[in-house]
Amino acid sequence: MIITSVAGFMAALDNLVVTTALPSIRKDLGGALEDLQWTVNAYTLTFAVLLMFGAALGDRFGRRKLFITGLTIFTGASAAAALASGIGPLVAARAVQGVGAAVMMPLTLTLLTAAVPAARRGAALGIFSAVTGLAVASGPLIGGALTEHLSWQWIFWLNVPIGLVLLPLAWLRLGESRRPGARLDVPGTLLVSGGLFGVVYGLVNGRTDGWSSATILTSLFAGAALLAGFVLHGLRSAHPMLPMRLFRNRAFAGINGASLLMFLGMFGSIFLLSQFFQGVLGYSPTEAGLRMLPWTGMPLVVAPFAGILSDRIGGRPVVAAGLALQAAGLASFALVIGADVSYPVMLPALILGGIGMALYFAPASSVVMSSVGPAEQGIASGANNALREVGGALGIAVLGAVFSAQGGYESPAAFTDGTVPALWIGAAVVAVAALVALLIPRRGTPGPTGLAPEAAPAADREKVSA
Repeated sequence: MIITSVAGFMAALDNLVVTTALPSIRKDLGGALEDLQWTVNAYTLTFAVLLMFGAALGDRFGRRKLFITGLTIFTGASAAAALASGIGPLVAARAVQGVGAAVMMPLTLTLLTAAVPAARRGAALGIFSAVTGLAVASGPLIGGALTEHLSWQWIFWLNVPIGLVLLPLAWLRLGESRRPGARLDVPGTLLVSGGLFGVVYGLVNGRTDGWSSATILTSLFAGAALLAGFVLHGLRSAHPMLPMRLFRNRAFAGINGASLLMFLGMFGSIFLLSQFFQGVLGYSPTEAGLRMLPWTGMPLVVAPFAGILSDRIGGRPVVAAGLALQAAGLASFALVIGADVSYPVMLPALILGGIGMALYFAPASSVVMSSVGPAEQGIASGANNALREVGGALGIAVLGAVFSAQGGYESPAAFTDGTVPALWIGAAVVAVAALVALLIPRRGTPGPTGLAPEAAPAADREKVSA
C-alpha cells in the first residue's frame, strides 16, 4: 500500500507541480511561451501515449519488474531535470520522466490489487485514490513552496530520495505477476505517439514559425493523418491498444469525450492562471499556490458528498452539473480578471470551478467502469486516463496559442489581454463537455465485450487505473 501509493503520488504530482514554478524557470533558463508549454506537455504527452503500452509491458514481462524499471527511469529523469542547464535539456528530461511514469503508474494499482485481500480491496483503492487526488490538488502549492523557499530545481529533486527509498522496498516487498499471452500493440503506440506529437507541436509553435509555414502545416496534417491511422488501426486490428468498438457504447463515448474536453479546458486554464497570479498580481510562488487551493483542492472536500449523490441519482447528472459549474467558473474568471483585480473578486470563480471539478471527478471513474463488461475494465480505465492526459496536453497547446495570439509577457496588461480570450475558449470547451456528458445513459450499462480469450483477465490488472 505505502509503496504503490507513494509512487502514484509522485507521478500524479508531476502533472501540475511545475505550473507555479514556470515564472522562475523562465527567469533562470529563458525561453518563450512555447518552451514553457513543453516543460508541461513533454511530460503529459509521453505519459498519455505510453500509459496503456506500459500496462501491457507489465502484463507480459512481469509487473514488479516493469514497475521497478519505470520507477528507476522516473527517478533518474527527475535528477536530470533538476540538473538541467537550459530549457532544452529540461524539456528532454521531462519527456523521459513521462516515460517512467507511464510504465510505473498503471502498474501501481495492479500490484496493489494483487497484494490486498479482496475483503480490504475497496478500502485500499479508496486510500490510493485519495492520495493521488491529494497530489493533483497540492501540486501548485508544493511547487510554489519549493520554488520560493529553496529553488525550482527542488520540485524535481524531491522525487530522487523518495525513489531511491522505494526501489529496494519494491524489490523486497512486492510480488511478481504477469498475464500469459499479453500482446503489445507497437503499431498503435507509434501511430498515436507520432500523431499527438505532430498536432501539439504545430499548435505550440504555430505563432513563432507562422501558421502557414511548411513546418507547421506539415506537422498538423501529418499528425492528423497518423491519428486517423490510429483510429483505423483500432477498428481493424485483432488486438489494438484501444479497441474503437468500445466507443459504440454511449456511456463509454460520453464520459471519455467529456473527460478529454474537461481536461483540455482545465489544464490550459491552470497553466495560464498560475502565471497570472505571479506575473500580474505579484504573488510569490507559495502565495499563488495557496490562492489556487479553493479551485484545485475543493475535490478533497466535496468529492465524498458528490460520490454519495451519484450513487443515489446516477453519474450523468452529477458529471454534467460539475462540468457546467467548471465552465461557469472559467467564464467568471474571464469576466473579472484584470491587471488590478483583487483576490476576493476572483474567489467566487475559484470556488465555483473547484466544486465543479469535484462533482466531475467523484462519479467519472465509476461511469467508466460501469460502461463496459468486467473483461474490458482494464482497457477502459487505461483509455480514460490516457485521454485525460491527452486533453491536458492539448489544452496547454490550444489555450497557449490563443494567449500568444492576443497577448504576451511584455506587461501585466499584455498578459491579461492574452489570458481573457484563452479563458473564454476554456469555458466554452468545458461547456461542450457538459453537453457531451448528457450522452451518458441514466445508468451506465456494459457493452458487449468481444475481447479475445487472452484479454479476459484484464480485470485483475487495472481496475485499477481509474
